[in-house]
Amino acid sequence: MTVFTFACQNERPTIVYSIGDSTMANKTKEVYPETGWCQVVGNYFDETVIVRNHAKNGRSSKSFLSEGLWQNVLDSLRQGDYVFIQFGHNDQKKHDSTRYTLPFETFSENLERYVNELRSKGAVPVLFTSIVRRKFGDDGKLIDTHGDYLEATKNVARQLNVPLIDLNKLTEEWINSLGEEPSKEMFLWTKPNEEFPNGRQDNTHLSVKGANCVARMAVEELKKLELDISGKIKLEDKD
Repeated sequence: MTVFTFACQNERPTIVYSIGDSTMANKTKEVYPETGWCQVVGNYFDETVIVRNHAKNGRSSKSFLSEGLWQNVLDSLRQGDYVFIQFGHNDQKKHDSTRYTLPFETFSENLERYVNELRSKGAVPVLFTSIVRRKFGDDGKLIDTHGDYLEATKNVARQLNVPLIDLNKLTEEWINSLGEEPSKEMFLWTKPNEEFPNGRQDNTHLSVKGANCVARMAVEELKKLELDISGKIKLEDKD
């Protein structure tokens, strides 16, 4: 009985690693209220889950590999860990050969590599399509800015049987429902201050409120997937 009690008290927590770009990444106080959605996603899990957010500003599926950021995560993975994967924003940067990938070629190959390598360590992948950019057309509806990178992510999920959360679709529906002017509150539209004398009109990165809304959407969908981690989600006491 003593041994059993000791084991329960020292049960290893579930570790969630996140890899991706600036829309997920932790932000410094200097750029407040800019917030990545994986910076706050830990608020929606119980105390048995620890989130280790390795997403970095400006990274693509290619540069995250070439800079050794993925290797750091891979070396840390253990059986039963989870890895949230969201790339696409910076894979589109044709002017930058260190980041640019073709959707159905290098981009897909990189996602496949992440999935296969983390599975070799006994970890569980979850793929996410990129959140929308706040770009409205003349008809008052969002314009898609991610193109084939969305379908490429879905294809990898189907081919490798990976849990997928279509965050692009969810955030598109959400921002369209808010409308052009009210949706500014969810992104980095800020008034002039000492740090940013001209204010900010950023339609890619999220505010604190926006990041929490996206994180909640993500875990609500995660709960529906009925993975082992789905039972560790806490939503009832969150705004």
